[in-house]
Amino acid sequence: MDAKTYPVTRTDAEWREKLTPEQYQVMRNHGTERPGSCALLHEKRAGTFSCAGCDQPLFASGLKFESGTGWPSFNDPVPGAVETTVDRGYGMVRTEVHCSRCGSHLGHVFEDGPPPTYLRYCINGVALNFQPG
Repeated sequence: MDAKTYPVTRTDAEWREKLTPEQYQVMRNHGTERPGSCALLHEKRAGTFSCAGCDQPLFASGLKFESGTGWPSFNDPVPGAVETTVDRGYGMVRTEVHCSRCGSHLGHVFEDGPPPTYLRYCINGVALNFQPG
């Protein structure tokens, strides 16, 4: 993780205790889940998607859309809920999305989404919890 201090901080041991091994790999080591592997990909109920690391609300269900990529995709996050950094891994330049409260890696944002934002927040489902409502 980067050197920034976040409002929610945990030791590596605390993160490993809180998260499943797959969540830890994605959220703390900037990994990626297998496309199509998360049940939240098909979640259609009204509600809120929050960070699995700190429970901060990240995305409203009304802004979720089917992108065909195999990961949950959203037009826009809850204001102030995510931050972005440049990701130069794997020989590409992408915009990484992470939780503004705990710094956990969530996924990436691309400029190929539908109107009105034309953004596609492509998020690892294991990084999310869903609260219907």
